Amino acid sequence: MRAPHCEDLTAMIATSIPVAGAATGHRNALCVAHIAAVLFGLTGILGHLIDADASIITFGRATFAFIALGFVAGLKGTRLLDALTLRNLPVLGLTGALLAAHWVTFFIAVKVGGVAMATLGFASFPAFIAMIERGVFGQRIGAVQGLLLLMVTAGLVLVVPTFDLLDNGTIGLLWGLGSGLAFALLTVANRRNASSMNAMQVAFWQNVVVAALVAPFAFTHLGSTSLAGSDWVNLALLGVFCTGLSQFLFVKSLEGLEARTAGMIIALEPVYAIIGAWWLFGDQPSLRMAVGAALIVLATLLAAARKAPAEQGDTSRCAH
Repeated sequence: MRAPHCEDLTAMIATSIPVAGAATGHRNALCVAHIAAVLFGLTGILGHLIDADASIITFGRATFAFIALGFVAGLKGTRLLDALTLRNLPVLGLTGALLAAHWVTFFIAVKVGGVAMATLGFASFPAFIAMIERGVFGQRIGAVQGLLLLMVTAGLVLVVPTFDLLDNGTIGLLWGLGSGLAFALLTVANRRNASSMNAMQVAFWQNVVVAALVAPFAFTHLGSTSLAGSDWVNLALLGVFCTGLSQFLFVKSLEGLEARTAGMIIALEPVYAIIGAWWLFGDQPSLRMAVGAALIVLATLLAAARKAPAEQGDTSRCAH
């Protein structure tokens, strides 16, 4: 089963909308994949720009997502209610809860520590996947996986501005790590659960679950929050473009690229996020942070390059 996460909103629209014309050429496919990576990287930047609590941002993102999905499903004639069976409900509930945890912790990380810390903390999720599969399912960690774990660990140590738990950067990185852990659990759940639902149904109902779970917290904070017009626009952009369009472009890029190549390009998301934050907010990374970020990104690239052929088609594992 494929459960959407950052972007997973329309792994969903993408797999259901036919793309006219011949297969995208290699060069165009590379451009499309990089545009998708940029849009993924904008997730943290938009979260930073929206002047609201993480629960409100998550609620708004999920709400715009399932409204867009419902609209597209209506146009496509997809029967969303058919997915609500006794077999599917527990899976949707679990993966929807993990998706909600992933988004909320990521946006908390953005608010506390900034875009760079949040994105780099999240980028550690391949290491968490390896540890979960080792600890829960007894899968052996090979030499290469061990090296990747060491690279991520060294990168995180370099990225941490100080080991003072009162420092906002450190706290933000810890929340980012929590986001990465939640996404790793979501990915493992995706791999271990099969489903009779199609991608559109999965995306729609998981976003409904996210919205339902965070609604009580979001409405509690709404009483003391005044969303400006720009905040609503950014929420719409976050839900429709950084979640839906980005995944559509990623899947479209697979017409002209191997999944492994496209996944490696999407792994550059933290780079685009850090550059964007530097340009927009003046968050210039130190040399130590840049080296740590390079180690984490390199480990992520290597992890994407080592995906087995059976795993390469699972787009929900390639992007945040």
